[in-house]
Order: sequence, then structure tokens, then C-alpha cells
Amino acid sequence: MTQLLVIHHAPTYSVQQLLDAAVRGANHPDIQGVEVTSMPALAWARGEADETTIQQAAGYLFITPANFGYMSGALKHVFDSIFLKIGGSLNETGGASTGSGTMRRRPYGLIVHGRYDTTGAVRSVEGIVGALGWQLGGEILESMGDVTEEHLADAEDLGATLAIQLMV
Repeated sequence: MTQLLVIHHAPTYSVQQLLDAAVRGANHPDIQGVEVTSMPALAWARGEADETTIQQAAGYLFITPANFGYMSGALKHVFDSIFLKIGGSLNETGGASTGSGTMRRRPYGLIVHGRYDTTGAVRSVEGIVGALGWQLGGEILESMGDVTEEHLADAEDLGATLAIQLMV
């Protein structure tokens, strides 16, 4: 069975709603052969997950609040702790460079919730997953302000879209 790994930092009700909707979509009864694993980003900080957790999945959905113009610190810690171990590489200036590892072309999705701006959070995630050679598997969901029914429907659609891409 193929695995979709949902890595999230959902410290607020708004982000939790988006997470629940995305997981509901990924677990749609018409989607077969895909195991959806939802894991808090803090699991990496607690030693409950590591690079093998990432390597075992075939696709990813990241869900984070926008904090001070960036992804959450918890999600950043996930990337910091696994990047080089899963084939990411750095160039001579210390910036990310596109690696050529076996994990290239894996699909990912991104949901970001913010009160005022999500631009920096989206850009920061895109830079890291781009350096890993992963490919965007659905439209990025940027939810601003109060979570609406439209945001929830879009989150559910993104979860389903990623899971469908992984069907065997």
C-alpha cells in the first residue's frame, strides 16, 4: 500500500479544521490502495519520527500556520532534521540546491493559514521541497482570516487530489 504522509502543525482551531478536511478528502471511500498517515510536526522534535518516516511515504501534505511571515517552527524543524538525510543538498553559499536523489518527483501539497499574510510561509516551504525535487501535486491552499466553507472544501479536494495521484 502506498502512503500519503500528512505533516501538520495545527495549534489553532482554524488550522485543525483545515487538517481534518484534508484528511477526510484523502480518505475518501473511492480512493483505494492509499494509506493516509497524519503526523504532527512536533513528532520529529520528540524523537517519534525521523527521515525514515519521510522516506517511507510516496507523497506529502504539509499543513502549517503562517508565523511571522514563515512556516511554523515545528514544520521548519522537520525540514531541518531530514533535509540532508533524504538527499537534499547545499550549494557553495549554503543555500539549497536541487539534488538528484531517489525521492525526486514525489508529489506534495501545502495548506497555509494566516491572519494577515501567507506569502513568506508558502515561499519558505516551496524553496525546501523544490530543492528536494518534489513536485506540486495540487493547488496550494492559502487560507486567510476565518476559515470558510470554501477553504474547507478546497482542503478536502487537495487531500483527495494527492491521494488519487498515489493510487496504485
